[in-house]
Amino acid sequence: MTTLLTIVDRISAILSRIADLVTLVLVVSMIYEVAARYVFSAPTIWAFDISYMCTGTLFILGAANALREDAHVRIDFLAQKMPAGLRRAVEGVVFLLMLTPIFTMLSDFAIRRAWRAWQTAEVEMVSPWAPLMWPFYGLLALGLLALTLQIAVHGLRAILRQDSTDTDFELKA
Repeated sequence: MTTLLTIVDRISAILSRIADLVTLVLVVSMIYEVAARYVFSAPTIWAFDISYMCTGTLFILGAANALREDAHVRIDFLAQKMPAGLRRAVEGVVFLLMLTPIFTMLSDFAIRRAWRAWQTAEVEMVSPWAPLMWPFYGLLALGLLALTLQIAVHGLRAILRQDSTDTDFELKA
């Protein structure tokens, strides 16, 4: 069981590193767009598409790792008043029985959407650049799948009374 939890943690950390690279692509492309537009008076046709695709992708690719590192926003004024055992039990049940099925359905939808976009060679219809959409949808599906797995692992850890730091590791850059 611990090996499975560690594998999911590693997948989340790796996808977070990919999100780091996507952030770099976003920054470089926006700097290029600003220079092209204001220095050379030659705006690109792809800057808007790159910006929304990179922003959506880096958000969802980093979400699983944020959950793993407990770096998400949490409002726990009620949870603080509960005994630790009850708090973990409630969290485990919520994550395993409520959030995991919801995110499983979202992941399934995203995977099917990416597959359909690949099969039909779908392009962005409102963009003059008209990029293929399956890479974007595919990364969203991958991020959602990783988040679903991390949600399930978080619920299991809560029930098993185990912290992610018990199997923590540092992914070297």
